[in-house]
Amino acid sequence: MSSSDSQPITYATAGVDVHAGDRAVELMKESVRRATRPEVLGGLGGFAGMFDASALKGMRRPVLATSTDGVGTKVAIAQAMDVHDTIGQDLVGMVVDDIVVSGAEPLFMTDYIACGRVVPERIAAIVSGIARGCELAGVALVGGETAEHPGLLGPEEYDVAGAATGVVEHDEILGPHRVERGDVILALPSSGLHSNGYSLVRRVLAAAGWEWDRHVDELGRTIGEECLEPTRIYTRPLLELVRAGVGLHALSHVTGGGLAANLARVLPAGSLATVERSWTPPPIFRLVQELGRVPLADLEQTLNMGVGFVAVLAPEHVGRASGILAQHGITARVVGAVGDPSVAERHAEPVVQGAKGVDGGAVQMVGTYPA
Repeated sequence: MSSSDSQPITYATAGVDVHAGDRAVELMKESVRRATRPEVLGGLGGFAGMFDASALKGMRRPVLATSTDGVGTKVAIAQAMDVHDTIGQDLVGMVVDDIVVSGAEPLFMTDYIACGRVVPERIAAIVSGIARGCELAGVALVGGETAEHPGLLGPEEYDVAGAATGVVEHDEILGPHRVERGDVILALPSSGLHSNGYSLVRRVLAAAGWEWDRHVDELGRTIGEECLEPTRIYTRPLLELVRAGVGLHALSHVTGGGLAANLARVLPAGSLATVERSWTPPPIFRLVQELGRVPLADLEQTLNMGVGFVAVLAPEHVGRASGILAQHGITARVVGAVGDPSVAERHAEPVVQGAKGVDGGAVQMVGTYPA
């Protein structure tokens, strides 16, 4: 029973501002309008995004590929620095480049933003980054949702997630079934930390007492700016490789778990890939290692160490594949090969296999990173 002097309880007094949500939609319209494709039907604000799939009728046996992901605790750094227009590109990279691993072309994406309080300008900035990532990938942003969760999230807190769908011909799917002994491992450089391992990075920096605005000479900028460097999106150059007929057998997106674990997922059971630590990781990786005295094994199974993607292909096609990637500003390098499993016995380094529940191949990292 309410008292006579109590105030009416509304959705707004409960902490949800529907008008702020409407203003956020108005602010993001122009960004979303740029992230489109000819197949998109309808506009922003519908109950569902629509995509004309009639082009699939011309395919022999179209297989849909889908992926969903977030960006982990990298959002905590964006919130701490009050910089919100890059985290969306990270989200797109994490989602659409998982789809490319199968050889599929990502077609459309949706996003979800949960926040403690809708600040229209902040939501619009997040979505602008998502739209920019979709533009880079050639993917349509067909819909999304912003949910205000007062009491569950703090007023300045938010999290982002997304999902995308792509398509590939059944007989063109990449993966372990195509990989052969003698194939080489081609490493594509990352743009930095990308969007994995930030719980480790944040813990190391907090233990050292470093603030996000601390300038680091080795990085040429603040540690916060380095940590917010957007994830490189590989979709377009990798799709060009897929279509170029360069003997591409498998792709691996180096995300959580590191290079070895993710490469093992796309190798056939019983195979072994030996990867030489022949590249110099960017300074941020050595900084994290030295500042936190992080063991190399832990570092390698948490961070990408400067390699964001790996291609497994026939050795005679390496030159042409590298040339295509170079046209996109990606300097790839051969770092290993798929060989005889007995080779593992000659090295002291551990062998990684059975990653993320996949009964795939094995990967052994050997050598020492150049200084």
